[in-house]
Amino acid sequence: MKRQWHIKTHLLATLIGLTTAILLIVALAFNLSMYGFIRSRVSAQLSGVSQSASDERRDDGQGQIPEQKQGQNKGPGQGRKQDRAQTQAQGEEQEQSPEEEKEAPFDGNPDRVMGTKGSAVLLNADGSLLSNLHGDETVAEDLAAWYQGRAGDGTLQNKVVFLENGTYVVSVEDDPVTAGQYLLTYVDVTSISNFTQRINTVLLLVILAAILISVLLSRRFARSFAEPVRQLSDFAGEIGGGNLEPRALDFRDLEFDELAGSMNKMAADLREARQKQEVFFQNVSHELRTPLTSIRGNAEGIVYGLMEPQSAAKVILTESDKLGGLVEDILFLSRAGKEKQDGGAQPLDLREVFSLCVSEQRAQAEQQGVSFVFDFDESPVFLAIREQDAERMIGNLISNAIRYAGKTVTLRCRNETDAVFFAVADDGPGVAAEDLPHVFERMYKGRGGRHGIGLAIAQAAAQGCGGDITVHNDNGAVFEARFPAV
Repeated sequence: MKRQWHIKTHLLATLIGLTTAILLIVALAFNLSMYGFIRSRVSAQLSGVSQSASDERRDDGQGQIPEQKQGQNKGPGQGRKQDRAQTQAQGEEQEQSPEEEKEAPFDGNPDRVMGTKGSAVLLNADGSLLSNLHGDETVAEDLAAWYQGRAGDGTLQNKVVFLENGTYVVSVEDDPVTAGQYLLTYVDVTSISNFTQRINTVLLLVILAAILISVLLSRRFARSFAEPVRQLSDFAGEIGGGNLEPRALDFRDLEFDELAGSMNKMAADLREARQKQEVFFQNVSHELRTPLTSIRGNAEGIVYGLMEPQSAAKVILTESDKLGGLVEDILFLSRAGKEKQDGGAQPLDLREVFSLCVSEQRAQAEQQGVSFVFDFDESPVFLAIREQDAERMIGNLISNAIRYAGKTVTLRCRNETDAVFFAVADDGPGVAAEDLPHVFERMYKGRGGRHGIGLAIAQAAAQGCGGDITVHNDNGAVFEARFPAV
């Protein structure tokens, strides 16, 4: 069984998930882009710094270390400074202070630098500081101490080092002049690292703010969705409980408003169907009561010797046939549209069916002073239909015409180019205008009608074999039917 959730929960989870996913993708893309940018720029800058430092080492007295204040080596944290002389390419000598020397940039290609100067440090074999070639003395000592703690690592490429005073990208390679010494070059990336952290902090705050906004929006949207759903659910419950009265519902959302309209229409249709059903049962009860009363009266007459048995039995048989026919009609109508033809359809000459139905109802027509006029093709008019369905269809149309005719019922039957056509017309008052749209509806009883199922049965039989019956007034009611040609 699926776990059920409230609309609020669905909206909240969807909005939070979507918003968080989008912002996380943005944050990931930013960090990957920034990482790639820093890596490419720092790598190029370190390469330039290393090349510049190596070239200057070769030009600096063929690898002689500038004069030191104490001893050959100096350990980390001692802050030893150096002086060196630089010979110009033109042969001129200029003196330069240690502070000025440390300010000389080693940035390589100026188009590919990080905005901070690259610096270089000369290390002994054990990682102790020999000379701070360029850059801040404290940074040089801290990096020498860091590398000395990693003795044995040898050369390094683009190593990120986190110190108390900043973040640096470091490369260590063999000194190109003196064997057993290392040239450590580094670039300060503290500012760009701090910038990235600030951006990530901002993105985190944006994500949290987006989640908060999603919660507020989801609650608002959920209310706007849940309330119409609740009202429609209550309305559906009332319909299910038998209350078919329409409800005035007005929603801002078009879909909910359309659903409310459909439910009101459904309630109206159900109410109309219930009313028709009640009328139908009343009519059928009346139709059943008449033959049953006749059957009971004649049976009692036989029992008590008040009636001649053979004559009473004929009445009982006739009324039983009427009763059976009515029951069969009701059963046929209940099955119509729910089952396909069972293969009993066969080509029938509709002229013969008309003749059979007329002979069965001629006595009733003569009692009402109604005569028949036949307008049939001379050639057979075949229609693939079950015999019982054909008799029900045509018999009900003829019975209906006799009931309303003045003096004449006209029967037409012919073959058309691509169809089979027949019509039953009477010279009566015609169908009332308000009844025309409803005459084929089940349980609809028009003016002068009986139980309201005869025409519905005729239409159901016609549609069962691919045809359709229509009605119009032309000096009386005219029922026309067309079917695909056999």
